[in-house]
Amino acid sequence: MSTLKKQFQRIAHEYMRQHDVNYIDLHEVAEWAIRTNRWEPQKSALISQCKELLGRALREEYFTDSQGRRVRAMHVIVKDKSGKQTSIWGDMRTADRDHMAVSFQQRRRQIVGDCRQLKMDVDSYNENYNKGRWIQMSFDFTHDLEEDEIMRTNRRTSASAHSRPSSQSSVSHQSVGRAVVRLPDKKEEIVG
Repeated sequence: MSTLKKQFQRIAHEYMRQHDVNYIDLHEVAEWAIRTNRWEPQKSALISQCKELLGRALREEYFTDSQGRRVRAMHVIVKDKSGKQTSIWGDMRTADRDHMAVSFQQRRRQIVGDCRQLKMDVDSYNENYNKGRWIQMSFDFTHDLEEDEIMRTNRRTSASAHSRPSSQSSVSHQSVGRAVVRLPDKKEEIVG
């Protein structure tokens, strides 16, 4: 782990101790860290921050494709360049297939890694800190994707029905979604 990450972790935990809190707002922690001279930007930190903000902006650039789907325009691949990781961005409308295939594979690996870490976190919480009913997580996203497709199809069909002359029938809508069940002891269980 980089020393910069460790420094920020120390700052966050020091803030929590000094303010005697269990939850933190990173904006408040950042203001405190700068105000108390626990952190001041170096030129390399400014470049990293600029790079991070650029990446965040590119990840949030979307367009509507010819089928009406809202899709991300810019896609990144992480490459090793002279022993250093570098991020190469490409617009899906002009990027070649190889770039897009690698980008999609890397994003899928990130999702798997996030799920793996989430499972470990949930298991650890349940086994060590949870005083109520265990939190259950489903890592099968098949139904989520199917529900999303139904909702998207219903929205497209509804939009086209509204643009038709009023003599044509309208489309019926179906409510689909995730559920959080409130149990009698007021604890929640994730269902899905």
